[in-house]
Amino acid sequence: MIEKNGFSPLRLLSILLLSWAFFALSGSAATVNTRSLTSPKPKSPAVHEPVHARKRMRRLARSRTVRPRSVRAAHRRHHYYERFYTSSFAQDITEGDHTEGEDPVVRQAAIDALGNMNGTVVAIEPTSGRILAMVNQKLALSSGAQPCSTIKLSVALAALSEGVVDKETEVRLGSSRMNLTEALAHSNNAYFEALGRRLGFEKVSYYAHQFGLGELAGYHIPGEQLGTYPEEEISNKLGGVGKMCSFGEGVSMTPLQLGALVSAIANGGTLYYLQHPAVPEDVANFQPRVKRHLDIAPLIPEISDGMAGAVSYGTARSVRLNFNEEEILGKTGTCSRAGTRFGWFASYANTDVGRIVTVVFLQGGRPTYGPKAAEIAGRMYRGLYDHEFFAEKPASQRTVQTVGVSQ
Repeated sequence: MIEKNGFSPLRLLSILLLSWAFFALSGSAATVNTRSLTSPKPKSPAVHEPVHARKRMRRLARSRTVRPRSVRAAHRRHHYYERFYTSSFAQDITEGDHTEGEDPVVRQAAIDALGNMNGTVVAIEPTSGRILAMVNQKLALSSGAQPCSTIKLSVALAALSEGVVDKETEVRLGSSRMNLTEALAHSNNAYFEALGRRLGFEKVSYYAHQFGLGELAGYHIPGEQLGTYPEEEISNKLGGVGKMCSFGEGVSMTPLQLGALVSAIANGGTLYYLQHPAVPEDVANFQPRVKRHLDIAPLIPEISDGMAGAVSYGTARSVRLNFNEEEILGKTGTCSRAGTRFGWFASYANTDVGRIVTVVFLQGGRPTYGPKAAEIAGRMYRGLYDHEFFAEKPASQRTVQTVGVSQ
């Protein structure tokens, strides 16, 4: 049977079947292609490589992220490596020393303790200002060096004199607090920077000069040079008065100046001119000469605990590696400048039969630091003790009457 449009039912059915088959095959092909793109095999490199690349890109982006300035500065400080150009060791350090008027026992103990370290040892009788021994006199009489943390003794006495603190007053340091005894024992810089800012430069400078900084410590000692003390506060870039009071920034102090100050602490407040006898006759006719009397007697107990603590448990405990028989009170200092590191330790032995002040000053490189100077002082005290230096002396060997000297 033929329809009017010219298609038989059979032909129309064939066309419909062919169309259905075409669309079915086309849909199946599209489905296959889509799965091949969206469902890759788990171990295919084409899948894992983009993931790894994205992780690498994220790490790279993090590494190039600009960090805060404080973080960058901390990072630089962490990797900072200080270079030194001065040797910590030396030969013939006693060459040229004038020794005829020195105490032979004290001098030998100082030489043995110092060994081959590049430094000087000055031993003083605090009740008279007599220099008992001065090893490596070229260095001891030089223009001095930055006092590092030994400047804290002067600052502590200034703060006590002005009533800013006493030994129990706690100063807030960020999230913590600390008193004078602990600050001296552990040589806390932030504490003394705070004291310096409270005092101000004028008062800090006034007391420093009262205690003998910025002037000759000796009385007609040939070759003695003068340290320096700034006439005005150092710049804020260098730390201002805070750094002057924690590290002695901008200050140059000699071993004799430090020895005279510690002698005044040891004897109760008398600042003597230091004298270095040239011949035995000078010893027999020795007369102490007073530079000035310091009004610090009531303050000495306030700093004594801190100085004793430095030796017992603080920065100077290396003294006890060699000596424990007598009480030692002292203060260390460590700092560096222009490729040279300085190590200081000033102390006195507090015995029942007398006292001796010892200043050890070292300069050099990495082996040079305050605790090393304290260790040398401990060896010296051991040598003195073993030679019965601390035993009671006959009356004929005691110091004669003091002579006052006006400035």
